[in-house]
Amino acid sequence: MHDVITIGESMITLSPSVKGRLKFAKTFEKKVGGAELNVAIGCSRLGLHTGWISRLGKDDFGEYILNFARGEGVDVSQIGLVNDYPTSLNFKEIKADGTTKTIYYRHKSPILTLRPEDLDESYIKQAKILHLTGIYPAINPVNIPVMERAIDLAKQHGVKVSLDPNIRLRMWSKEEAREVLRKLLPKVDILLAGDEEMDIIIGEKDPKRIISEVKEIGVSFIAIKQGDKGSVGYYNGEIVEAPAIKASNVIDTVGAGDGFDAGILYGIVQNWPLEKTLTFANAIGSMVVSVVGDNEGLPSYEEVLEKLGKKEFIER
Repeated sequence: MHDVITIGESMITLSPSVKGRLKFAKTFEKKVGGAELNVAIGCSRLGLHTGWISRLGKDDFGEYILNFARGEGVDVSQIGLVNDYPTSLNFKEIKADGTTKTIYYRHKSPILTLRPEDLDESYIKQAKILHLTGIYPAINPVNIPVMERAIDLAKQHGVKVSLDPNIRLRMWSKEEAREVLRKLLPKVDILLAGDEEMDIIIGEKDPKRIISEVKEIGVSFIAIKQGDKGSVGYYNGEIVEAPAIKASNVIDTVGAGDGFDAGILYGIVQNWPLEKTLTFANAIGSMVVSVVGDNEGLPSYEEVLEKLGKKEFIER
């Protein structure tokens, strides 16, 4: 049985060797990116059993991502390598303050070859949580029926559905995101969203108002990310505000939300109290931004305990 499975695209991320404007960069480092895979890796590093459903190009980049995911302990039995669809790329511009801008090359993404009938019901059935993001349907509308089918299968078998809207306005408009994601909310059990994303989806930015509206449509666990202000969560009638945990140094903000998601899902699987779960997730988010790369900063369980002062760090 898998604790967490996810569906989504992964890409080769080409990161410049220096910070600043992308057009002046001369050398790049090859890395692996993709929100859904990042969450699977984050959960795996914490000790959960994870799986990933996707399609990659049958090329060197696709094989590299496949081997990378396998090496991180993610089950890749549901990955297919397809011809004539090159593995997607993105170039990441990193500014001096750690903020980023991304340029995508994913027009003919291999993930577009994944169809609803390709989903293995037995694979989804055996999971505890199915984690999805708004990036997958934003790539192309043909992905929406696949996402809906996955959710339906999860619901049929008592698998909890987790959603991070992860809205990318370089990929679709606010109106498109609102139309698709708002329809999904009634089928979601776990919502992991930024306050600005919820402003787009339901027109509310205040965490307590978001919680008030979303819980009424059946979402049982809600975590609202507020960046350097921390997070606000709701579960089983309880609302908790968890303060941010200071990052040692902000180098690259990409992947912080994925790390937060992994922390929340870990706490849910472990049946932790809400406050403990939020604090744990906040700690992971603060650790990710201190490392360059989409998933390089995702920590092990022991490293999170060290960050929280629950375990002594021995340097040498």
